[in-house]
Order: sequence, then C-alpha cells, then structure tokens
Amino acid sequence: MSLQIDRKMVERVAVLSRLELSESEIAQFSAQLSDIVGYIEKINVLDTEQVEPLAHCLPVQNVFREDVPQPSLSNEQALANAPDQTDGYFIVPKILDDNSGA
Repeated sequence: MSLQIDRKMVERVAVLSRLELSESEIAQFSAQLSDIVGYIEKINVLDTEQVEPLAHCLPVQNVFREDVPQPSLSNEQALANAPDQTDGYFIVPKILDDNSGA
C-alpha cells in the first residue's frame, strides 16, 4: 500500500517552506512525491540484513595529516595592506545599524 502525497500535504510543506506554488506545480509535485515514496517502499521490501551501511559508494577515505604548528604572519604583516586599521586591528565598515536586531 503506497502512501499518496495529496494536494493538502504539498500545500502544507509549501507553507512551511515559504514557497508559493501554482496549481500546476502542486499537482506536479503531488505526483512526483508519491512516486518517490513508492520507490522507497520498493526498496524497503529488500532484505538488507547482510548489507553493511555505507557513507559513500566508492572506497574513499579521508587523508589526515598530523596537526603541526607552523609560523604565521606577524600582526604587522597581516595589517600591511589593510585599507583601515587602528591599534593593531582591522577597521571594517559598519553594515548593520543599531535597530537591526542582530
């Protein structure tokens, strides 16, 4: 028994996602999402008991290097090309006003 994604469900998700959908988009997404759920139900029927979970389908692994401290720029070097600076700090233009709530 396949779960059908109806018009009401698509409209609810659209509201939650702040999306404005046309009538044709609602009908299209209802059909497409129902098909997707149907495919997932077919996969759920398969016996995957002996299948090991994968993070990636290819044999990929991270290459880690040892975390070794290295010399960095001095404060003077970092500020050398700064358009504006004061007391060893970058000065950047204000982008939010006091009423922004940020």
